[in-house]
Amino acid sequence: MEKFRLLKFLSSRLSVTFILIIIQAAWIALMFLKLVGYSDIISTAFKVLSIAMALYIITKADVPAYRMGWILVILMIPLFGGLLYLLLGEKRPARYMRIRLEKGMKNHASNLISNSDVENELRQKSTRVAGLFSYLSKYARYPVWKNTTVTYHPLGEAQYADMLRELEKAKKFIFLEYFIIEEGEMWNSILEILCRKVSEGVDVRVIYDDMGCLRKIPANYYKRLEKLGIKCLVFNPFIPIISLVMNNRDHQKIMIIDGNVAFTGGINLADEYINHRVRFGHWKDTGVMLRGEAVWNFTVMFLEMWNSYNPADPDFTVFKPCEEHEGDFTDDGFVAPFGDSPLDGETVSVNVYLDILAQAKDYVYIFTPYLAISDELNLALIAAAKRGVDVRMVLPGTPDKKIAYRLSRSYYLPLMEAGIRIYEYTPGFIHAKSYVCDDELAVVGTINMDYRSLYLHFECGVVMYQSAAVQELKKDALKTFDVSHEVSVLERRRGRLSRIYGGLIDSVLRVFAPLF
Repeated sequence: MEKFRLLKFLSSRLSVTFILIIIQAAWIALMFLKLVGYSDIISTAFKVLSIAMALYIITKADVPAYRMGWILVILMIPLFGGLLYLLLGEKRPARYMRIRLEKGMKNHASNLISNSDVENELRQKSTRVAGLFSYLSKYARYPVWKNTTVTYHPLGEAQYADMLRELEKAKKFIFLEYFIIEEGEMWNSILEILCRKVSEGVDVRVIYDDMGCLRKIPANYYKRLEKLGIKCLVFNPFIPIISLVMNNRDHQKIMIIDGNVAFTGGINLADEYINHRVRFGHWKDTGVMLRGEAVWNFTVMFLEMWNSYNPADPDFTVFKPCEEHEGDFTDDGFVAPFGDSPLDGETVSVNVYLDILAQAKDYVYIFTPYLAISDELNLALIAAAKRGVDVRMVLPGTPDKKIAYRLSRSYYLPLMEAGIRIYEYTPGFIHAKSYVCDDELAVVGTINMDYRSLYLHFECGVVMYQSAAVQELKKDALKTFDVSHEVSVLERRRGRLSRIYGGLIDSVLRVFAPLF
């Protein structure tokens, strides 16, 4: 049995891919070493290239931690650090991906138009909050809406139950876009409904990220879905070649039903997200269900991605909220679903988080599974705490990745010394990504507080102002604090030898965190 498991593991797609990449890396290194050993001129040329790349990195408008990490790499290996940066240092998506996605988004930019009446009403309530929504409209292209109710889900199980109910009501179309899909109780029950809806004439489309699903489903899984009548797009198919394009993943989690209802949050379509399968203790996640006009932002977000690769919908307006929905859309504050793309150079998620921290008066409560942040976010957290804002963060008590867990903990001490209270979720792993501020403003989405989410991935979230869900998120935060362990400054302070040794490891992790 053990031999069978080992053979299965070694022959898996992940293992084969990893082995092929290691072989490529070794071959490139050997060729390079032979090349530089062949001539002093070639060796000098590579050193000059490293100097040129270091100067370029210094002047480049980029995240300071990212620049510092690459400069350190070049200092450590000056002979081929510059070449390594040329091969792997660019964060922007590969050219062919940029062309496809930029064209798809440009062609349909007119679908997202701000409602001046809603914006003026919001401005009368709070010019500061109106500024945040105005930023999302102007620079992320996603306007603010009213006539939308928001249901907050404090656990994946709650969102799953609502998903099944709403899927059964679908009449026209169902769109799904997820980082992870894995066969099991959750996905199989959803798939059963999707197949039934296809037979009823409902347009069902699925986008999944190939890297996210690498260990979850077979490489040709999309063919199975297409045989069932489900249209499918595999985002950025993973190939066993050393390539920059593998950096940029579709980390969004969106379900849209008839343009009337949408789901998002941290919950993927796999059993651990609903605690049907136990991994790392109790799995806590959060999400929201939108019903109303704001769903249109998510619909356009999905269709732009879909039509960038499968241009089949010249007119997006046929997917607007249906008139046949049950009951009237009701008002529940101001709601703005938004997307964040590595294409445009606009760090939307970072700026949303920074704005919330900057305008907070009483409190900011944060759920995040990972903490690997740039100086700007680090300073914003500290500045908010130092001016008297009650800043609290909840991170996992049981890690899913030990290195990421250690990296997150390396940020604790200076934050706590500034007055920030940090909790670790005692029952297990918290995968939620949310902010709630001053009983009025909140964000729930897919965005982790780490470099990959903030700068490399396609992400999404919902900003809510004066919505009932804001209070529900606050209540959930307070309950979560009660079942979590509050980390003390004393716990994180070490003995002298441990401080030197541990601090060195933490420093290395933090320097290289932005690069991977």
